[in-house]
Amino acid sequence: MTKFLLKRIVSAVVTLFILITLTFFLMHTVPGGPFNSDKLNKITKANLEKKYGLDKPLLEQYGIYLSQLSQFNLGPSLKNLGRSVNDIIAEKFPYSARLGLLALVFALLIGIPLGCLAAIKHESLLDRIVMLFTTVFISVPGFVIGTLFVVIFSAVLHIAPTTWNDVPKNYVLPILTYSFYPICYITKLMRSSMLETLSQDYIKTARAKGLSSFVVNFKHALRNSILPVTTYIGPLTAFLITGGFAVEKIFSVPGLGKFFVESVSNRDYPVIMGTTIFLAMLIILINLIVDVAYSLVDPRIKLK
Repeated sequence: MTKFLLKRIVSAVVTLFILITLTFFLMHTVPGGPFNSDKLNKITKANLEKKYGLDKPLLEQYGIYLSQLSQFNLGPSLKNLGRSVNDIIAEKFPYSARLGLLALVFALLIGIPLGCLAAIKHESLLDRIVMLFTTVFISVPGFVIGTLFVVIFSAVLHIAPTTWNDVPKNYVLPILTYSFYPICYITKLMRSSMLETLSQDYIKTARAKGLSSFVVNFKHALRNSILPVTTYIGPLTAFLITGGFAVEKIFSVPGLGKFFVESVSNRDYPVIMGTTIFLAMLIILINLIVDVAYSLVDPRIKLK
């Protein structure tokens, strides 16, 4: 276990370094800048660029950024004066995390049982309905589902608010939108994995011993079928809790995703970099947790 963790830490550091380098230089190759505005005269623009070090050569800016990053300082926001990227992430991330974790739990509670039932009732009417539903809606982008929900429940039925307030009813539509695609994907994943497991010899042996269908399906088959879903949970969790960018914009959720979209439009370099690094670290951490969880779900898997 110790050797495995050390390897993953070294791999994470190398991955982050490559990501930071690529993001930094690619970001600065995009035309425009944070202070390219008709409202600013040349002198004001030059003074702002000097204040934030944007007048320096790109390699020097890169070195300064790495130096700040080594002190866990993500720098100041160029558009939100007087605020650091660290403070912005600390303020915005809880909204995204709360929505994301609730959506994840909801998707797992619906997707796993639905996939199991579809596999157990293979080729039945229930299986065909589930497969039709998931096949159709897995291809629909989240922002389309979100917009449809807003039109139906807010504009037509007037049962959902159109502005954001941190109250329980405001979480319903974003959570449904967040979890729509994961539910479809988890259902299909669970169904195919369960079908493969149910055809194994040890399942036939368990049935031959007279064990009940419930014990065979949900004690023996489910445990060995859930590994693909466990793999998917890693990147899915990172995506959901860091904010679905379009979804947060649609529902005006003051989360990290909505703020990231605005920072890209504003060319707010430190916010773009900070959010990207934060997301990458989260993905790496969650994937590590998922790898460790493998050995708990299936004792045959050993960490080396």
